[in-house]
Amino acid sequence: MESTNALTRLADQPALDIVAEPLSQVVRGAYQAAGPAGQRAKNAVHGVWLGHPLHPVFTDLPIGAWTTALVLDAAAAASHDRGMERAADVAIAVGLAGAAAAAVTGLTDWSETSGRSRRTGLVHGLLNIAATTLFASAYILRKSGSRTTGQSCALAGYTVALSAAYFGGDLVYDQRIGVTHAAVDLPEKFTRVAAAADVPENSMKRVRNDDADLLLARQHGRVCALAHPCAHMGGPLSEGTLKDGSVICPWHGSEFRLDDGHVINGPATQNQPCLDVRERSGEIEVKARD
Repeated sequence: MESTNALTRLADQPALDIVAEPLSQVVRGAYQAAGPAGQRAKNAVHGVWLGHPLHPVFTDLPIGAWTTALVLDAAAAASHDRGMERAADVAIAVGLAGAAAAAVTGLTDWSETSGRSRRTGLVHGLLNIAATTLFASAYILRKSGSRTTGQSCALAGYTVALSAAYFGGDLVYDQRIGVTHAAVDLPEKFTRVAAAADVPENSMKRVRNDDADLLLARQHGRVCALAHPCAHMGGPLSEGTLKDGSVICPWHGSEFRLDDGHVINGPATQNQPCLDVRERSGEIEVKARD
């Protein structure tokens, strides 16, 4: 318990913002400088095409490969099997490749966070860099004939990688990074939520009904309804920018189609929940889309 509290206190240090803020600006600026091509690349790295963040796809690779390497090392030490030693080297190399991919996707996702999540993510990333550096050193030492030192270096790297994984788990399960924030209760039957006159042409309005928190937008004479909290981090869509056929979240710039909630631009990767809408007798009624 004391060790986890110490780790939590480490991520809560405001001094981390001195590094986190300018670094996140550099990452976002690099994509923005590339124009439309940069936006497409950023969407791909976030995992918009996949429907959930791409980063977790790669994080399992280094941990799994490096675990395999340690097991093979133990088996090689017991049997003096040179083939297992070579297999352990290959496993470390596979883990290094996976760590590189995890770093690119994780850095891109991290650049769109703030506050405690950004600080926690910075610690998570720095620990992963340390672990990767140790494993890279272990690989070089092994190849140069210093296997015992290389094995010790790999064991140290694995310990650091597990500490980094703790912070990764905290980001997902405690701070809900990478998890949709648009999960709201939607009415199963058509329910009145606003008067038609309250949503004029080319406007947006936030409405609530029981536990439903919704966004209404009227364009081209038609009303569309989406969940109001942005799927990425829960940003208020009604305070964002209404474009022709889409809405942009004011917090991190995620863009969703109005007619079906589909993600146009990340960092959001999950589609925004969309509702069926009808107007009757001057009233706007919505229900969850089948």
